[in-house]
Amino acid sequence: MNSINRRSVLLAGLGVASAGALAACSSGSSATPALVAPSGSAVAAVEKKRKSTGRTHEVTLTAAPAVLDLGAGVMAKTWAFSGRTPGREIRLSAGDTLAAELSNQLPNRTATSIHWHGIAMRNDMDGVPPVTQQAVRAGANRTYRFITDAPGTYFFHPHVGVQLDRGLYAPLIVEDPREPLSYDDEWVVVLDDWVDGVTGTPDEVLAELRHGMGGMDMGGMDMGGDSSSSGHAGHDMGDMGDMGGMDMGEDSSPSSAPPASGGMPMKFMLMGAESELLGGDAGDVKYPHHLVNGRVPADPAVYQGKPGRRLRLRIINAGGDTAYRLALGGHKLTITHTDGFPVEHQEADALLIGMGERYDVLVTLGDGVFPLVALAEGKDATGMALVRTASGSTPKATVRPRELNGKILTASQLRAADDARLSSKRVDQVHRVELTGGMGKYDWAINGKAFDMADPTANLLTIEEGRRVRLDFVNTTEMWHPMHLHGHTYQLGDAGPRKDTAIVLPRKKLSVLFDADNPGQWMLHCHNAYHGEVGMMALVAYQN
Repeated sequence: MNSINRRSVLLAGLGVASAGALAACSSGSSATPALVAPSGSAVAAVEKKRKSTGRTHEVTLTAAPAVLDLGAGVMAKTWAFSGRTPGREIRLSAGDTLAAELSNQLPNRTATSIHWHGIAMRNDMDGVPPVTQQAVRAGANRTYRFITDAPGTYFFHPHVGVQLDRGLYAPLIVEDPREPLSYDDEWVVVLDDWVDGVTGTPDEVLAELRHGMGGMDMGGMDMGGDSSSSGHAGHDMGDMGDMGGMDMGEDSSPSSAPPASGGMPMKFMLMGAESELLGGDAGDVKYPHHLVNGRVPADPAVYQGKPGRRLRLRIINAGGDTAYRLALGGHKLTITHTDGFPVEHQEADALLIGMGERYDVLVTLGDGVFPLVALAEGKDATGMALVRTASGSTPKATVRPRELNGKILTASQLRAADDARLSSKRVDQVHRVELTGGMGKYDWAINGKAFDMADPTANLLTIEEGRRVRLDFVNTTEMWHPMHLHGHTYQLGDAGPRKDTAIVLPRKKLSVLFDADNPGQWMLHCHNAYHGEVGMMALVAYQN
């Protein structure tokens, strides 16, 4: 049981609280204001206002064990939707209703769910146990039904434990029936960092990280093999709290894995990962593989096209702990959307994409064979796919096109398109969201408090329907964090892009705005799978 943290056990158990019980508890507590229930009348009222085509798209998603061929002889024993990763794409038109039946065939009484990342759907379909639903027990089914009224590039994954860092994810594409872009073809590109069934499992990674640097065996620590060319030392020892240096004793946390004699050898913890783009420390986890569309670079996925044609790339970072710098060798990228919403078009050589972020770009294809390279930012490793428009030899798996070091675009450089920009309006409510914690104790949190699924309202940010809300993300840590808000899109500053996931750099502040127009109880969390799981989450809930 030591390898699974307490919240994962709670979610998988038979005593998961229902959303209704949570709402009742909230309204009856003198310390907690009465909150809008995920299945309440306010949620139903907003759903009735969504524009619907009347069409229903029905799918079945079976979560089950699978042995996946990642290419070049790499086999991974993992969990996946219907035996493949990424799972089969769901594609429908804006206004269609999605009816997706989840069949949980996972082993060992493992509960799961599906979160529809980026979609502003009705709250009780958001897939977050125990806040919006009971976890789906092994052997059970659940149908998610909601209107997909906002076109864009999205994806879906579980919201239980660290299941996201297995193979349980797939694209969700909502097409615009009045698509303003002109292009000839499109290709959905999913990026992922992979450990499961190769060198360990996500639960084993989490156990090692939760043990913190206090139980580290220095002899087993990688101090530079995965470092970037910057040559920095990696995790800042000043981020180790009151440890007084490298405490080689046992961690006091009862949920930590026990240290081996002389300290715990570090199998998964990555040292020396540094990135100027990310403001310093680039990540926690040492991954053996980085995938593009489920394939390793030595045996890549291939897009076959024709020179001169315009290709739309829909790019999704489904990784657990890695930001990617993405470039297509020999091409410029024209960025058109981020997180599903249009931006003023900008041209770049490469773009930086954090976990949970999505970008749409246009490229005019050249004549030849070109590497689409996803550089694991600060980790000195790459994923790769190919764009082939003519015969020719395949680039080496280690190729790094010069575009990776050209003009690199980040979300902070983008502006929302006119039709996506929020109207000018007075801010009614402001919440300070302080990102706290560090590697020393692995105690990532929001406002100094680790989120507890047993008491979700203990880390609560209340808002009111119809209000303009500002969130001030204040990162007090030495690590970057991709902060994701469920059920809404926010705007970066007064004119920045509309997003649901944004990178907050270390020791920096990022202010975002959104209109409180989707009642319910919504998670706000770091989309680093391991930061969120140990407690960097809060509940953004509408007050009655």
